[in-house]
Amino acid sequence: MQTETHISSNSILECSCGCGFKPTASALWFLHSLARQYHALFGKDMTVTSGARCYARNKAVGGVSNSAHTKGLAFDVAYANSRECYAILEHLYKMGIKRIGINFAKSFVHFDIDASLPQEVLFKY
Repeated sequence: MQTETHISSNSILECSCGCGFKPTASALWFLHSLARQYHALFGKDMTVTSGARCYARNKAVGGVSNSAHTKGLAFDVAYANSRECYAILEHLYKMGIKRIGINFAKSFVHFDIDASLPQEVLFKY
């Protein structure tokens, strides 16, 4: 992606199997807002470790069957330390994101905008 998006070039936004499945425009809007805030606070581009996934790729990585990733409505973003994790969570809350997960072992925050899944939840992996 272009540098001005503040998303690192090694980020995974589309399905990594090569099928061409992409995130929705709505999900991308939230991602870009988060990336701008992240860059403003930390002076570096944000890394997306997982974005849209087709059903086969989702199954291969151990994703749940009703994953928001399979609808192009979810992203996992990396963080380097607790300050970055906190800042990501704070901005997601301010944007009204109601589904957030934290993977402490792999240092990423999941967020999605899938209204068909339970709302106002914070979960850990």
